[in-house]
Amino acid sequence: MRPPRATPVAFPPGRTYILTVVQSSRFPLVEALYPVKKPVVLFSLTAASFLPAVARLAGSGLAEPVGLLSDLALGGLVFCLALAAPAWLRVVLVLLWALFQATAVELFAAMQRLPTWQDLHYLADAEFMRASTAGLKLARPVFVGLQLLAALALCVLPARLVRPPLLGRGLLVLLAVLLVQGPVSRHFDEQPVAARYNPLHWFVEDALLSLLREEPGPMGEEALPPTLRALDLDGDRLIGAGRAKNVLIVVLEGATGLYHPEIRRAMGVGLESFDMSELARATARGMLIPDFTVHSHQTIRGLYAALCGDFSKLSWDTPKAFELLADPARAEQCLPARLADQGWSTHFLQGAGLQFMGKDKVMPAIGFGEVHGSEWFTEPNPFPFEWGASDEVFFRGARQYVKRLQDGKKPWLLTLLTVGTHQPYAVPDALAARYPSRKIATVAEMDRTVAAFIDGLRRDGVLEDTLVIVTSDESHGSDLADWVSSWGLGIVLAPEQEQLPRVKNGGYGLVDLSASVLDYLGLDIPAATVGRSLFRDYQTARDMVSYTGSKLRWVTADGLRYECTDNGSCRVGAAASILGNAPADFHRDRQGGGALIFPIARTLDNRLTAGQATRTLQFASGELRSLPEKVTNEWNDNLIGAQYLDFPARSTVHVSVRVKAVRAAAEGINLNLRIKQWEIDTNDIPFANFPVLHAGDEGRVEFSFYNVKRRQSFSFFLVGEGRDAQVRLDDFSIRVDRRSV
Repeated sequence: MRPPRATPVAFPPGRTYILTVVQSSRFPLVEALYPVKKPVVLFSLTAASFLPAVARLAGSGLAEPVGLLSDLALGGLVFCLALAAPAWLRVVLVLLWALFQATAVELFAAMQRLPTWQDLHYLADAEFMRASTAGLKLARPVFVGLQLLAALALCVLPARLVRPPLLGRGLLVLLAVLLVQGPVSRHFDEQPVAARYNPLHWFVEDALLSLLREEPGPMGEEALPPTLRALDLDGDRLIGAGRAKNVLIVVLEGATGLYHPEIRRAMGVGLESFDMSELARATARGMLIPDFTVHSHQTIRGLYAALCGDFSKLSWDTPKAFELLADPARAEQCLPARLADQGWSTHFLQGAGLQFMGKDKVMPAIGFGEVHGSEWFTEPNPFPFEWGASDEVFFRGARQYVKRLQDGKKPWLLTLLTVGTHQPYAVPDALAARYPSRKIATVAEMDRTVAAFIDGLRRDGVLEDTLVIVTSDESHGSDLADWVSSWGLGIVLAPEQEQLPRVKNGGYGLVDLSASVLDYLGLDIPAATVGRSLFRDYQTARDMVSYTGSKLRWVTADGLRYECTDNGSCRVGAAASILGNAPADFHRDRQGGGALIFPIARTLDNRLTAGQATRTLQFASGELRSLPEKVTNEWNDNLIGAQYLDFPARSTVHVSVRVKAVRAAAEGINLNLRIKQWEIDTNDIPFANFPVLHAGDEGRVEFSFYNVKRRQSFSFFLVGEGRDAQVRLDDFSIRVDRRSV
């Protein structure tokens, strides 16, 4: 474009003129603000850096001094680095800091835990991120808004700041403070991790510890405490042979025993902001299990513990449910498979889609004959909810599902899993405004709908011949205490209700449900099943374990309660349960007894793979898949579910993929196998990828690689594109050979 023609200016003679040249700006508003730009930038930078410390002070005062020190030191480090950095790098640094702090505070509000490096895979899961952030229904909108607003201000006004003197020394001092803070925090390790660390500080320390710490070796099954490795049926029977022929397990997403008023009182816990009074009313004649432990975070882990009679992993390693795919003999010992083998009709129904966490493969593998997710529900939600069926729609559909089962001739097992209490929470805004938080509002909705469901079952006569267990997959915790994240829900309704106590004493957990159901039905219990029966009274105490909130918890049969963080610090005190308020004398474990929990956890984690020189993971068996014309998102378009795998050090991995082009246009099909670790493409494993496939062609990719060090969070992505294309996945197997270990 040609610049505008300049108009000549005539200067009258006989006068003196001073010519001032002014450089025009493409951003006149920014130039007009230049006199105040630097102060605004400094204020925004200060706010973005120290808002976590201000929020902690506003919420807890000086009750969390070590956490405040972490906030101030890390915030100061960000502040100083931003001062020293060029404007573009400052923007990147502060935006990443603000996004991390905002994400961490929302995760803590939802699950009462800080993010760990194992959570990175969620960031690359497009479906998870889309559903979790839809509508920006934030639990801490003021903090998140201010944090992001302060960071965005730096993007709008990227002023050049003067580097203050002694900046380098200041950085060194702040780094020294952060290094000292770790040992200091051990003296306050009776407090939750969140009370002692800024989220980013914990994230980095946890990641470094995982790299530097030597993993404890397994101690051997025989060395485990007996109640952690074997079935225990030595208790006295509460009833004879159970009269119920059907089994219904209702799994409430994230529910904790804290919400049930009678359970809470039985555990000696003070008032909570919300009571599930409707559920308490609907189960007024049921048996309550107050001391009921969920062993870890994540739905797939909780379902594994409940349905397969084994402790879920006390770590973030590959869930055992995925390992079952390579161990069909063990999968056949899970509760659904055992009942199916005895003539039961077995069903799994959840409100969310089945693909997330691989339940579309895991649930059939452990014996469910029919497996359904959100696609089963035809009734629309009364308000938008990204994860699937709201609890009202879910329980209304579940009641119809039960009626269909009752009309059949076979006894049945049905496991239900809700999703309404998953962030961003299935509740309309008007209802959410009536409660302290959106999460509590969804708990109230779950309370109302599950109670109506149980009332409906009672009217339909279902409870006359059905054993009902109401429980939870995990606990989303509470501000009351971090151990609440290990406190699940345990309620039993049975035809023999008059023979059962109202309150069942003793410690139990998800690991006990399979043994309890089989014991109630009078069926043989597989040798691999661990746990006690809810339908027996035991005269002896037991060991119980969990891993939640970045703490390993362990109560021994001798009455000692240990709580240990990943950095090795432990507290110990006399207690009868892994749950409940901290022991009166909860002191640092100077005798070292708590250190035993680390090899115990590693041994329990390796139960499915211990002693196996070779294991094979099978991710395809002839499934037909239609391909997109163009791959737009490798997560959404991934053809297989081989994600988040762990391979031991000094092991060889052999990968075999075989695909047949069933239908293809003339130009053919383009398939691409990609390998990632921690969601980053891995280029150190050479292999020949697929050629272009035409209709009828078979493509094969086969290669091996050796692991010098342990590999974690390892994922395979198979994506393909082609116009009007369809392929058959004949084989996708991964064999792990540990014979060189």
